[in-house]
Amino acid sequence: MTSLLLFGASEGGLFDFDATLPLMAVQVVLLTFILNTLFFKPVGKVVEEREGYVLSSLAEAKKKLVQVEQLESDLKNQLKEARQAAQSVINEAEVDSENLYKEALALATSEANSSREEARLEIDSQKESALNQLKFDADKLGELIVDRLLTSK
Repeated sequence: MTSLLLFGASEGGLFDFDATLPLMAVQVVLLTFILNTLFFKPVGKVVEEREGYVLSSLAEAKKKLVQVEQLESDLKNQLKEARQAAQSVINEAEVDSENLYKEALALATSEANSSREEARLEIDSQKESALNQLKFDADKLGELIVDRLLTSK
């Protein structure tokens, strides 16, 4: 130290080169080694594990998303087919009900016509019977009138 003082440097100055600088350098290297082994490596390992977990989870999530999208499209297709099948069933039911309605209407019309025809025939027979009875009664009454007129003379 005394040799440095001869060159005009004062003690504790900016460029004081004693054993403190190498000691500080050794302390920094030792502290870096200790921190690296005790703190940074385990933390780095945990960070790498988490990064691997996140990447694997992300890849798995992408696979599942693709599966979900595929299932969604399959379900949409199934729903579309089911709607088309339901519409065809509805159309068939409408056609069947229309046909049943027409058949029932035709049957009812034919029954009504036959019933009307039977009633007309019965009325005609009753009318004929009544006319025959009336003719018979008129003839009898006419004979009775003629007999009374002839007997009174």
